[in-house]
Amino acid sequence: MPRYLSKLETAREFERKETARIPAAGRPAFHLSPVVGWMNDPNGFCYYGGRYHLFYQYHPYNTVWGPMHWGHAASADLLHWDYLPCALAPDTAADAAGCFSGSAVPLPDGRLLLLYTGVQPAATDHKELQAQCVAVGDGRDFAKDAANPVITAAMLPEGYSAVDFRDPKIWAENGKFYCVAASRHKTEQGSILLFESPDGHAWHYLTVLDASHGALGKMWECPDFFALDGAQVLLVSPQEMRATADSEFHAGDNTMALLGRYDPATHAFARQNVQAVDYGLDFYAPQTTLAPDGRRILVAWMQSWATAPVNPAACDKPWFGRMTLPRELRVQNGRLYQTPVREIETLWHGKVELNGVTVAESTALPGIHGRSLDLTVRVDAAASPACRRFTLRFAADNALYNEIRCDLDRGELAFDRSHGGSRRDCAHTRHIKAAPKDGVLTLRLILDKDCAELFVNDGERALSAVLATPLEAGAITFAAEGGPARLNVRMYTLR
Repeated sequence: MPRYLSKLETAREFERKETARIPAAGRPAFHLSPVVGWMNDPNGFCYYGGRYHLFYQYHPYNTVWGPMHWGHAASADLLHWDYLPCALAPDTAADAAGCFSGSAVPLPDGRLLLLYTGVQPAATDHKELQAQCVAVGDGRDFAKDAANPVITAAMLPEGYSAVDFRDPKIWAENGKFYCVAASRHKTEQGSILLFESPDGHAWHYLTVLDASHGALGKMWECPDFFALDGAQVLLVSPQEMRATADSEFHAGDNTMALLGRYDPATHAFARQNVQAVDYGLDFYAPQTTLAPDGRRILVAWMQSWATAPVNPAACDKPWFGRMTLPRELRVQNGRLYQTPVREIETLWHGKVELNGVTVAESTALPGIHGRSLDLTVRVDAAASPACRRFTLRFAADNALYNEIRCDLDRGELAFDRSHGGSRRDCAHTRHIKAAPKDGVLTLRLILDKDCAELFVNDGERALSAVLATPLEAGAITFAAEGGPARLNVRMYTLR
């Protein structure tokens, strides 16, 4: 008689069979993609057992969103990832409709605790319900708490939703455990709630840290909360935002950093500054962890709900979705800055450096080309007084190209992939502020096949996008309008 396989065993068996059919060359080189099927939010990002662990929202059986599992990968360097077996499947009464987003924390006894949103199916008297669940294990296999869910909507103050109550982010502090979770209030809209626990299993509600108040989206997802460089940072992913006049936020789903002050004695958070986390076309649900050396590292889903495929035919691979390149965070001049993790330098090969180059009409520079590279361009605006616009085209061939246009006189930048080969009706251009600093505008562009990440002025702003341009299109050109532009250019091939 054949042995009955649980939902988790079935997912792991499916992974084993399908992974062998997916060639590594068909994936990005250093951006994590799902072992098979669909990927969205990063979950459980942590350092445990000598490696970084990154879990992710996962539907193994299709390249579109479906019943949520937790995929799992681990890495020693944040660049090369080993796939581990599926960590969670929706197989209990507390999570039968899905194991939604969550986080992880190492326990004093050496085990790893996962805190995640369990979704309970709709019934005749209610919609789907969301509550927070616990699973504990050895970093590979996890046992769910029989008491799940451990944080329920019954703990919430009046007015908060049991339907929109998700995405707990856990951490340990002073011998206790804390977590933030997202909920929707009937008048205040998106809100972030703080909970406390002595052991990670028994929880109680503390306070509301911050809320939209009807101004910054209708629902806040995927919170993170941490101290950094003398400030307290609250990350959230707001849904259904209106575009702002200053281009800080676009219409729809965004990612937002709220910087302020936090009093751990009273659990009061005072917001002082609000900014976008990433200004790109494909970025959502960031999550952070602390590296052993104290760095705060961020990773996000390098996609958006607006650009994700609506049916399997929209994806020509047996997998869909990828994570951003992990980034180091810092707070500087009241802003959250991001730069690629320094580990990327281990991939550097074949340095090409050209200093004091002057360009006017579209120009290709010797040795500057490719689709797997780390390219830094410093535009000396002070030495280019007549130049009104500088343009960098990349991932280009005779017909297709992607473009970064910098209006130096206005301090604005446009990232434009509308001529990159896509046939989809979705956003293809973003406009952001990008003024020269001390007379120089710095652009750092990292390409990993179809992944593009741009860092402006040493991380003051970041922008992420997935490209539709065929990988054979590797030309890069530089141009200036109004007058010549003086450049310093440095490029490393990444391998």
